[in-house]
Amino acid sequence: MDDSHPAGRVSSKLVGLAGFFRSRWQGRVPLDRLFWRDMAFVGTAINIASSVLALILLGLKLPLWLVLSVHFAPVPYNLFLTFAVWRTAEKSGGGKASLMMLGSALWLIATVVA
Repeated sequence: MDDSHPAGRVSSKLVGLAGFFRSRWQGRVPLDRLFWRDMAFVGTAINIASSVLALILLGLKLPLWLVLSVHFAPVPYNLFLTFAVWRTAEKSGGGKASLMMLGSALWLIATVVA
C-alpha cells in the first residue's frame, strides 16, 4: 500500500502524528519552538477556537454536557504540552528554562479556568 491509496495516506498521517507527540515528549524539539509555537501560539489558538465553538453551542441552547465537552476538549492536549515543556526544560536547565516552566504552568491554569 502506498501513499496514493487512501488507507496509505491515513496510515502515514497517523505515523506523522505519533512522531509529533513522541518528539515533543522525548525532548527532541527545541524548547523555544515547543513553548512559543506549539504551546503559546497553536495551543492558545486551539483553546480560543474551542471556547468560541462552545459559546456558539450554548447560544444555540444545545445540552450543557455538549457545550462543556467542547470547551474542555483541549485539556488533555494542554496537559501534554505543559508536561512536554517541563520535561524539555528540565533537560536544558537554566534561568530561561525555569521561566518557561513557570510560564507553561500559568498558561495551563489560564486555559483550564478560562
